[in-house]
Amino acid sequence: MEPLRLVGTWDFRREIRHADGAEYSADGEARFSVEDDGRVRWAEHGTLRWAAGTTPVTRTLFVVREPVPGEAPSGDRAPRWRVTFEDGRDFHPWTAGAVEHLCGRDLYQGGIEVPVRQAPSWELRWHVTGPAKDYLMHTWYTER
Repeated sequence: MEPLRLVGTWDFRREIRHADGAEYSADGEARFSVEDDGRVRWAEHGTLRWAAGTTPVTRTLFVVREPVPGEAPSGDRAPRWRVTFEDGRDFHPWTAGAVEHLCGRDLYQGGIEVPVRQAPSWELRWHVTGPAKDYLMHTWYTER
């Protein structure tokens, strides 16, 4: 899915299950907007819940166009996109299907599940393993 199709406001619901049995959930709003430089800002804010309480949560990512080697900026091929952290560090390719990201010694394996045609929802899944992390995270996005 072309990330520009996500521009707008989405509701999200997230479930996080740690290997030790701890469970968390979050819900809130995700806004996708186009920056002046062409990046798509992916800003989430909401509430994280667990057995002992709640806390506000926020995160900002960007979806940026990757340059296509040897192609002029006006080329006709579909652009490839990558997700970066707010500070510009690389996270993963924006592509349907399996993606991986090594964060220190922890491995994020997941995927974006997006319909081929415009749809009112999409999903993101991560299985994170390593010496510091061991959990499954599933997020559902629903268009407002």
